[in-house]
Amino acid sequence: MTRVWKWNRPVTVREVLEDLQQERSIAYTTVMTVLDNLHQKGWVRREAEGRAYRYEAVSTRAAYAAALMNDAWSQSDNPAAALVAFFGMMSDEQRQALRDAVRIVQGPDSRERREEREDREAPQEENPGSVADTGGR
Repeated sequence: MTRVWKWNRPVTVREVLEDLQQERSIAYTTVMTVLDNLHQKGWVRREAEGRAYRYEAVSTRAAYAAALMNDAWSQSDNPAAALVAFFGMMSDEQRQALRDAVRIVQGPDSRERREEREDREAPQEENPGSVADTGGR
């Protein structure tokens, strides 16, 4: 997937092979099998071009990472504990990115909604001079 995302356009097995061979020796059939497996799993779509296929990522790298995290989290028997452990592994930069992401997801009016909810849920003050206020006197 890394190579498909890197090219950011539909790629052939041959293109991915040549790119990978700059770093290590790898067989054409290996690359073809991996791309076919990714297609079967729904991570890439392919379109015939002559006798070959052009493969294109179905989602972004960020969406793929999010799906992996969601899958791992949903398999936990204690999701809250899993999140606490995960947050504990994060660097300061990663925690700041998390705070930024939460702010983005909540949207600009999230503070107003939170304050309204807190107002609705807060216990109502009793009227001054009531029996409760005077201690029953």
